[in-house]
Amino acid sequence: MRLGSRRLAPSTLAVTPHRNVHATAPYQASDVTPDFGKKHVARGLSRAMDAIIKSGSGSYLEMEDGRKMLDFICGIAVTNLGHCHPKVSEAAAKQAMTLVHGQCSVAFSKPYLELVNRLLPIMPHPSLDTFFFWNSGAEAVEASIKLARVATRRQNVIAMAGGYHGRTFGTMGLTRSKTIYSEGMGPLMPGVYVTPFPYWHQLGLPSTTSEEELVRHCMHQLNNLLAQQTSPGDTAAILVEPLIGEGGYVAAPPAFLHALREVCDKHGILLICDEVQCGFGRTGKMFFSEYSGVRPDIMVMAKGLANGFPLSAIVSRKEIMDKQKPGTMGGTYAGNPVSCAAAVAVTEAFAEENILENVNARSRQLFDSLHELQKDSEVGKYLLDVRGAGLMVGVEFASPTVSNYDTAKRSDAPEKLASRVVAKCMEKGLMLLTTSIFDVIRFMPPLNVSEADMAKGCEIFKKAVKDVVREG
Repeated sequence: MRLGSRRLAPSTLAVTPHRNVHATAPYQASDVTPDFGKKHVARGLSRAMDAIIKSGSGSYLEMEDGRKMLDFICGIAVTNLGHCHPKVSEAAAKQAMTLVHGQCSVAFSKPYLELVNRLLPIMPHPSLDTFFFWNSGAEAVEASIKLARVATRRQNVIAMAGGYHGRTFGTMGLTRSKTIYSEGMGPLMPGVYVTPFPYWHQLGLPSTTSEEELVRHCMHQLNNLLAQQTSPGDTAAILVEPLIGEGGYVAAPPAFLHALREVCDKHGILLICDEVQCGFGRTGKMFFSEYSGVRPDIMVMAKGLANGFPLSAIVSRKEIMDKQKPGTMGGTYAGNPVSCAAAVAVTEAFAEENILENVNARSRQLFDSLHELQKDSEVGKYLLDVRGAGLMVGVEFASPTVSNYDTAKRSDAPEKLASRVVAKCMEKGLMLLTTSIFDVIRFMPPLNVSEADMAKGCEIFKKAVKDVVREG
């Protein structure tokens, strides 16, 4: 045998027999434990609890250890119609027996086009008429940046302080909710500039600061940014979550979104609304942008779009989308037929099951319970803020360990209230998560959660807060 001009000696070609290190240890179901997971799953993946989920149905998860948990996490606002919604699961199963993978660059798939047809009437503005489907929210955000740069022939992007857009290499440069997501991974994507979002705590202002003052402050800083760091002629897009997720569940005041729209219109900048978490009914309307009436140039969707099947999307107006040359967009699994079929069923369920009506009814129930807790003489003083919209609700607690420059510091508050309350809720059978750099708990129950289960969750939360405060 020759490699190039060098003759290899026969001894160098000998193949060492493969040794199966697991031959004497056949697979046992009992081996699949949380300890096994901690040993063999990447350490960079964090978990809220070291447990194994056995199954899910509606608003509940059943764990391998026998616990039944009321799930107010929903896979981080993904299974909006509850776990294993019959209509969605049936549609996916049926599609899986017809066509699992066709690849969007080969030909159209019928579910892909059916989904476009179902989405067109529910877009927040009729100009949003041209779609591209991908797999994850982060990929879709990157697709929106690609589109904005091509359409404007500009490079720079302005993102919001506290915003979260993903953990891929491109989106790490856009995410500004926590440093953990990009720590030690620089240099990050260039051309990204950050402007303040109207959240009182991030701005170092009292929680009583008016929306008008928050918006005035943020728009002043945005104008400074455009004058000092990235000129309008170099700026392709402003990227905003209309209701910030990972950064603390803070809704943008309508005046702020209108002001962003004015800046974009004035300078030919594209406004990208990331509705990955706050879209698809989570806030009581199909998309949070509908509350303000502000038109995005590009909108990003994912999470609840397919109720747990991997699917994301960007939508824009055709004149913008058509600026990309054929072949510049794509992806092996982009717009997978099974995921698209599931998403079609999601849109049908919204229409048939009065989902938005339930969101708004259960939202009032949740807010009433949390506002009542704010008035409680024992614990209310530690609840700094109750905020959000629909069933995307955040509760912010006081902390004694924040900076002395922090206007929200309370020296008498128990330490780590949010994380301790979440742990206590988990013990009592309710799944919740913390979020942001501050002490915030987020509620993400199913959009079709029952009145009884909402009441159950509220009661568990109230008892957990009181238990932790009493422990000090």
